[in-house]
Amino acid sequence: MTYDELKDAIKAAMKAQDKPRLSILRQVHGEIKNIEVNERRDISDADVDTMLKRLIKQTRETLDGSIKAGNDQARTDTLCEQVAILEEYLPKQVSGDDLIALIGEVLAETGASTKKDMGRVMGALTQKTGGNFDKATAAKELGQRLS
Repeated sequence: MTYDELKDAIKAAMKAQDKPRLSILRQVHGEIKNIEVNERRDISDADVDTMLKRLIKQTRETLDGSIKAGNDQARTDTLCEQVAILEEYLPKQVSGDDLIALIGEVLAETGASTKKDMGRVMGALTQKTGGNFDKATAAKELGQRLS
């Protein structure tokens, strides 16, 4: 998601009077503004994606704590809804057959042949996909292909 897309999504949520979506998108926008002010730099698309991933992680941790603490169901439902909203704005992850084909390409490009090369291959996959791939599946597949 780009910064402009985020602003457009906020406007759309305001017009639709979608309060849960508006609330969480404003939270993302506020976090981005903090980076702009504190670090005195422009925001890249990667920064927006990183922010979304961080907020998803934080919200999931809060959700886990809420469930363990036995908080009311309304609070738990709100947190689940926030995670679902944030995940809508993340780039799609490469997985399945597409990921396996990409692993084959990267193995050919890097010339990796042993498990010692796994880090280099994972790094190349991260560069090609922007980090948007199923890392567990990739590690399993690489483990089978590299000996």
